[in-house]
Amino acid sequence: MITEDNLVVSIDTVVYFQVTDARAATYEIANYLGAVEQLTTTTLRNVVGGLNLEEALTSRDNINGQLRIVLDEATGKWGIRVSRVELKAIDPPLSIQDSMEKQMRAERDRRAVILTAEGTKQSQILEAEGERQAAILRAEGDAKAAVLRAQGEAEAIQTVFHAIHVGDPDPKLLAYQYLLTLPKLAEGQANTLWVIPSELTEALKGVGQGFFGPRHEAPPTGTDAAPRG
Repeated sequence: MITEDNLVVSIDTVVYFQVTDARAATYEIANYLGAVEQLTTTTLRNVVGGLNLEEALTSRDNINGQLRIVLDEATGKWGIRVSRVELKAIDPPLSIQDSMEKQMRAERDRRAVILTAEGTKQSQILEAEGERQAAILRAEGDAKAAVLRAQGEAEAIQTVFHAIHVGDPDPKLLAYQYLLTLPKLAEGQANTLWVIPSELTEALKGVGQGFFGPRHEAPPTGTDAAPRG
Protein backbone atom coordinates (compact mmCIF):
# COMPACT_ATOMS: atom_id res chain seq x y z
CA MET A 1 0.00 0.00 0.00
CA ILE A 2 1.05 3.63 -0.62
CA THR A 3 0.31 6.15 2.12
CA GLU A 4 -0.58 9.79 1.64
CA ASP A 5 3.07 10.81 2.14
CA ASN A 6 4.13 8.41 -0.69
CA LEU A 7 5.62 5.67 1.48
CA VAL A 8 5.13 2.03 0.54
CA VAL A 9 3.99 -0.10 3.46
CA SER A 10 3.23 -3.80 3.73
CA ILE A 11 -0.01 -4.60 5.52
CA ASP A 12 -1.06 -8.03 6.73
CA THR A 13 -4.86 -8.20 7.04
CA VAL A 14 -7.25 -10.84 8.38
CA VAL A 15 -10.97 -10.84 7.45
CA TYR A 16 -13.53 -12.89 9.36
CA PHE A 17 -16.75 -13.49 7.41
CA GLN A 18 -19.66 -15.91 7.38
CA VAL A 19 -21.79 -17.27 4.51
CA THR A 20 -25.38 -16.51 5.42
CA ASP A 21 -27.00 -17.38 2.04
CA ALA A 22 -25.46 -20.37 0.29
CA ARG A 23 -27.50 -19.85 -2.88
CA ALA A 24 -26.35 -16.23 -3.28
CA ALA A 25 -22.74 -17.19 -2.50
CA THR A 26 -22.95 -19.82 -5.24
CA TYR A 27 -24.87 -18.04 -8.00
CA GLU A 28 -24.33 -14.29 -7.32
CA ILE A 29 -20.52 -14.46 -7.44
CA ALA A 30 -18.21 -16.85 -9.24
CA ASN A 31 -15.59 -17.04 -6.45
CA TYR A 32 -16.61 -15.28 -3.27
CA LEU A 33 -13.28 -16.06 -1.55
CA GLY A 34 -11.29 -14.29 -4.26
CA ALA A 35 -13.89 -11.53 -4.45
CA VAL A 36 -13.63 -10.84 -0.69
CA GLU A 37 -9.83 -10.79 -0.94
CA GLN A 38 -9.80 -8.37 -3.89
CA LEU A 39 -12.41 -6.14 -2.31
CA THR A 40 -10.43 -6.04 0.95
CA THR A 41 -7.24 -5.06 -0.89
CA THR A 42 -8.96 -2.31 -2.89
CA THR A 43 -10.77 -0.89 0.13
CA LEU A 44 -7.61 -0.99 2.21
CA ARG A 45 -5.71 0.94 -0.45
CA ASN A 46 -8.37 3.62 -0.50
CA VAL A 47 -8.39 3.96 3.29
CA VAL A 48 -4.60 3.89 3.79
CA GLY A 49 -4.06 6.18 0.80
CA GLY A 50 -5.79 8.96 2.71
CA LEU A 51 -3.54 8.62 5.74
CA ASN A 52 0.13 9.36 6.30
CA LEU A 53 2.44 6.78 7.85
CA GLU A 54 2.08 8.04 11.40
CA GLU A 55 -1.71 8.09 11.17
CA ALA A 56 -1.76 4.60 9.64
CA LEU A 57 0.39 3.25 12.48
CA THR A 58 -1.72 4.86 15.19
CA SER A 59 -5.22 4.45 13.69
CA ARG A 60 -5.59 0.69 13.36
CA ASP A 61 -8.94 0.55 15.10
CA ASN A 62 -10.28 3.26 12.80
CA ILE A 63 -9.01 1.42 9.70
CA ASN A 64 -10.51 -1.85 10.93
CA GLY A 65 -13.90 -0.22 11.45
CA GLN A 66 -13.95 1.41 8.01
CA LEU A 67 -12.95 -1.85 6.29
CA ARG A 68 -15.62 -3.87 8.08
CA ILE A 69 -18.40 -1.41 7.17
CA VAL A 70 -17.42 -1.23 3.48
CA LEU A 71 -16.88 -5.00 3.12
CA ASP A 72 -20.07 -5.97 4.93
CA GLU A 73 -22.12 -3.62 2.77
CA ALA A 74 -20.56 -4.81 -0.50
CA THR A 75 -20.68 -8.54 0.29
CA GLY A 76 -24.25 -8.54 1.62
CA LYS A 77 -25.70 -9.26 -1.83
CA TRP A 78 -23.34 -12.23 -2.11
CA GLY A 79 -24.88 -13.88 0.95
CA ILE A 80 -21.79 -13.07 3.07
CA ARG A 81 -21.58 -11.15 6.36
CA VAL A 82 -18.22 -9.72 7.37
CA SER A 83 -18.02 -9.91 11.14
CA ARG A 84 -14.51 -8.63 11.83
CA VAL A 85 -11.43 -7.16 10.12
CA GLU A 86 -8.01 -7.02 11.76
CA LEU A 87 -4.73 -5.45 10.64
CA LYS A 88 -2.10 -7.85 11.94
CA ALA A 89 0.93 -5.77 10.97
CA ILE A 90 1.90 -2.57 9.17
CA ASP A 91 5.53 -2.65 8.06
CA PRO A 92 7.07 0.57 6.67
CA PRO A 93 10.21 0.51 4.46
CA LEU A 94 13.52 -0.50 6.06
CA SER A 95 14.93 3.01 5.79
CA ILE A 96 11.87 4.39 7.55
CA GLN A 97 12.15 1.68 10.18
CA ASP A 98 15.77 2.69 10.85
CA SER A 99 14.74 6.34 11.14
CA MET A 100 11.89 5.45 13.46
CA GLU A 101 14.22 3.35 15.60
CA LYS A 102 16.71 6.21 15.82
CA GLN A 103 13.90 8.60 16.71
CA MET A 104 12.63 6.31 19.45
CA ARG A 105 16.17 5.80 20.75
CA ALA A 106 16.72 9.58 20.79
CA GLU A 107 13.42 10.01 22.61
CA ARG A 108 14.44 7.42 25.20
CA ASP A 109 17.81 9.12 25.63
CA ARG A 110 16.10 12.49 26.02
CA ARG A 111 13.79 11.14 28.69
CA ALA A 112 16.76 9.52 30.44
CA VAL A 113 18.63 12.83 30.45
CA ILE A 114 15.56 14.62 31.80
CA LEU A 115 15.13 12.05 34.55
CA THR A 116 18.82 12.24 35.43
CA ALA A 117 18.71 16.03 35.54
CA GLU A 118 15.57 15.94 37.64
CA GLY A 119 17.21 13.49 40.03
CA THR A 120 20.32 15.66 40.27
CA LYS A 121 18.15 18.72 40.90
CA GLN A 122 16.23 17.00 43.67
CA SER A 123 19.49 15.74 45.19
CA GLN A 124 20.97 19.24 45.19
CA ILE A 125 17.80 20.66 46.70
CA LEU A 126 17.84 18.07 49.47
CA GLU A 127 21.55 18.63 50.08
CA ALA A 128 21.09 22.40 50.24
CA GLU A 129 18.13 21.97 52.58
CA GLY A 130 20.23 19.71 54.79
CA GLU A 131 23.08 22.24 54.87
CA ARG A 132 20.60 25.01 55.68
CA GLN A 133 19.13 23.02 58.55
CA ALA A 134 22.63 22.18 59.81
CA ALA A 135 23.63 25.86 59.66
CA ILE A 136 20.47 26.82 61.55
CA LEU A 137 21.17 24.22 64.22
CA ARG A 138 24.80 25.34 64.53
CA ALA A 139 23.72 28.98 64.83
CA GLU A 140 21.14 28.07 67.46
CA GLY A 141 23.77 26.07 69.34
CA ASP A 142 26.26 28.94 69.20
CA ALA A 143 23.58 31.37 70.38
CA LYS A 144 22.63 29.15 73.30
CA ALA A 145 26.30 28.65 74.17
CA ALA A 146 26.87 32.43 74.09
CA VAL A 147 23.84 32.94 76.33
CA LEU A 148 25.08 30.31 78.76
CA ARG A 149 28.57 31.85 78.80
CA ALA A 150 27.11 35.30 79.39
CA GLN A 151 24.92 33.95 82.18
CA GLY A 152 27.93 32.22 83.73
CA GLU A 153 30.02 35.36 83.54
CA ALA A 154 27.18 37.40 85.02
CA GLU A 155 26.78 34.94 87.88
CA ALA A 156 30.56 34.96 88.45
CA ILE A 157 30.59 38.76 88.56
CA GLN A 158 27.66 38.76 90.97
CA THR A 159 29.42 36.19 93.15
CA VAL A 160 32.66 38.18 93.21
CA PHE A 161 30.80 41.42 93.85
CA HIS A 162 28.89 39.80 96.68
CA ALA A 163 32.09 38.41 98.18
CA ILE A 164 33.77 41.81 97.95
CA HIS A 165 30.76 43.48 99.45
CA VAL A 166 30.63 41.03 102.34
CA GLY A 167 34.40 41.13 102.93
CA ASP A 168 34.50 44.94 102.73
CA PRO A 169 38.15 45.08 101.52
CA ASP A 170 40.16 48.22 101.98
CA PRO A 171 41.78 50.08 99.03
CA LYS A 172 45.15 48.51 99.77
CA LEU A 173 43.83 44.98 99.20
CA LEU A 174 42.14 46.03 95.98
CA ALA A 175 45.36 47.60 94.76
CA TYR A 176 47.25 44.42 95.52
CA GLN A 177 44.72 42.34 93.59
CA TYR A 178 45.06 44.73 90.67
CA LEU A 179 48.83 44.23 90.70
CA LEU A 180 48.28 40.48 90.52
CA THR A 181 45.97 40.95 87.55
CA LEU A 182 48.32 43.14 85.50
CA PRO A 183 50.40 40.22 84.06
CA LYS A 184 47.23 38.58 82.76
CA LEU A 185 46.18 41.82 81.11
CA ALA A 186 49.57 42.01 79.37
CA GLU A 187 49.24 38.53 77.81
CA GLY A 188 47.26 39.81 74.81
CA GLN A 189 49.24 41.08 71.83
CA ALA A 190 47.06 44.17 71.47
CA ASN A 191 47.21 45.18 75.13
CA THR A 192 49.79 47.97 74.86
CA LEU A 193 47.96 50.58 76.95
CA TRP A 194 46.82 50.23 80.55
CA VAL A 195 44.38 52.59 82.16
CA ILE A 196 44.92 52.97 85.91
CA PRO A 197 42.27 54.92 87.84
CA SER A 198 43.46 57.78 90.01
CA GLU A 199 41.84 56.19 93.04
CA LEU A 200 43.96 53.11 92.48
CA THR A 201 47.22 55.08 92.40
CA GLU A 202 46.47 56.40 95.83
CA ALA A 203 45.87 52.86 97.03
CA LEU A 204 49.12 51.71 95.42
CA LYS A 205 50.98 54.29 97.48
CA GLY A 206 49.53 52.71 100.55
CA VAL A 207 50.60 49.27 99.39
CA GLY A 208 54.14 50.52 98.81
CA GLN A 209 54.26 51.96 102.29
CA GLY A 210 52.97 48.69 103.66
CA PHE A 211 55.77 46.69 101.96
CA PHE A 212 58.70 49.09 102.27
CA GLY A 213 57.78 51.19 105.35
CA PRO A 214 57.27 54.95 105.61
CA ARG A 215 59.49 57.07 103.44
CA HIS A 216 61.91 59.31 105.42
CA GLU A 217 63.02 62.51 103.79
CA ALA A 218 66.75 63.34 103.90
CA PRO A 219 67.78 66.23 106.17
CA PRO A 220 68.36 69.48 104.39
CA THR A 221 71.94 70.30 103.50
CA GLY A 222 73.85 73.27 102.18
CA THR A 223 72.18 76.58 102.03
CA ASP A 224 68.82 75.02 102.84
CA ALA A 225 69.96 73.95 106.33
CA ALA A 226 68.65 75.95 109.22
CA PRO A 227 71.24 78.23 110.93
CA ARG A 228 72.56 77.00 114.23
CA GLY A 229 72.10 79.24 117.22
